[in-house]
Amino acid sequence: MLEPIKNIVLPIAEPIADWFASFNTPEPIVHWGHPLMMGIVVVVMGGTATLLGWQIRTKEAKDVTAQTRKMHKKIALWMMTFMMMGYTGGILSLIMQGQSIFESPHFWTGTGALALLGANGAISMTKFGGNKASLRTAHAYIGSLAILVLVAHAALGLKLGLSI
Repeated sequence: MLEPIKNIVLPIAEPIADWFASFNTPEPIVHWGHPLMMGIVVVVMGGTATLLGWQIRTKEAKDVTAQTRKMHKKIALWMMTFMMMGYTGGILSLIMQGQSIFESPHFWTGTGALALLGANGAISMTKFGGNKASLRTAHAYIGSLAILVLVAHAALGLKLGLSI
């Protein structure tokens, strides 16, 4: 089932991983660099975006400042950017370590988290469908679900990191 995807992704990713491997980066950085950097992104940016988002959601409209909304949007956008970069870096790191990508639950939780964050961003970009309460609610819960998936992703990543 995944063979067609592998046949597209691996011929592109393997030469890039080989290029990065040619830098002779120390093994601990190749092995633990992705989890360290992504852990910082998820905890600091994800935590902050989540807290700001729930402040916006649970406070009275008059108590939510434009600055809070702006910071939530900015942090969430940068977090998504770093998550996409980290996703790519994680794939390249696995390839550099001779690991299969598509069989890893860690890969699939990362893919799921990015899909959830992308869907959440799309909802936001529509301005919540003209400020519909149902889309604002969906946005809050999808974002929270993405963070929970990222917690599971981190646990699976730690398990993967310790096994290779």
